Amino acid sequence: MSRIESVFKQKNHKALIAYVTVGYPSIEATLKVVPLLAECGCDIVELGIPFSDPMADGATIQRASFKALENGVHTALCLATAKKLSKKTSIPLVFMTYFNPIYQYGLAKFCNDCVASGIDGLIVPELPPEEGDELENLTGKSGVDLIYLLAPTSVEERIKLVAHKSRGFIYLVSIAGVTGTRTELPPELGKFILKVKQFAKQPVCVGFGISTPEQAAQVAQNADGVIIGSRLIQLMETDDAAMTATQMFVKETRKALDSIKV
Repeated sequence: MSRIESVFKQKNHKALIAYVTVGYPSIEATLKVVPLLAECGCDIVELGIPFSDPMADGATIQRASFKALENGVHTALCLATAKKLSKKTSIPLVFMTYFNPIYQYGLAKFCNDCVASGIDGLIVPELPPEEGDELENLTGKSGVDLIYLLAPTSVEERIKLVAHKSRGFIYLVSIAGVTGTRTELPPELGKFILKVKQFAKQPVCVGFGISTPEQAAQVAQNADGVIIGSRLIQLMETDDAAMTATQMFVKETRKALDSIKV
């Protein structure tokens, strides 16, 4: 059992997964916020490797990615930062990145260096399961969970394929589109989660658009976990040195998830 899988073995527990862009607003901020997120109740943290063409990301994460690139953040620095973080916190760490940075770095070398840096999982938004065999083999050998995504538009054949291939959990995108905060979530989301769970043995976690503790609790009525990114980055942009608002938001979200009767 991987460390990611063990998160979902906790009884009566909904997973809270946070996303941060490595190096935004600075590497120092990343090294500070990730342990705080863990202390406040996050079970897993996604570390976004900044990329110049983040097609799955909305304005907030795009802005964070571009700023991180301006700060000189690159793949090797993200790996070095992950290694430092793995010594600061015991929760699983996952890289979210696009295929190009992995390809440029070298697939086998990247997977090996992920292990050396304490990375437990890998999310590549634009990598379809039909084209993931090489990376699946490499991550499988190294013990890194390769996590695939499903969109609300996914047909039953695609759902079955992702359910067969994804490791750790399935990343279910709440809406067709890009990341970003939303005032409300699609009313049919619950039905889609339940449809995916008919075919999936692994946990199903939902991301894209979850912006409040109430929305997180709503989604987690059916899902095994929720993923929050854009809202956290927005809070970090205006937060004080102690990251008080960020901590409060995560604690409130943890409390909302813990209130769910499983």
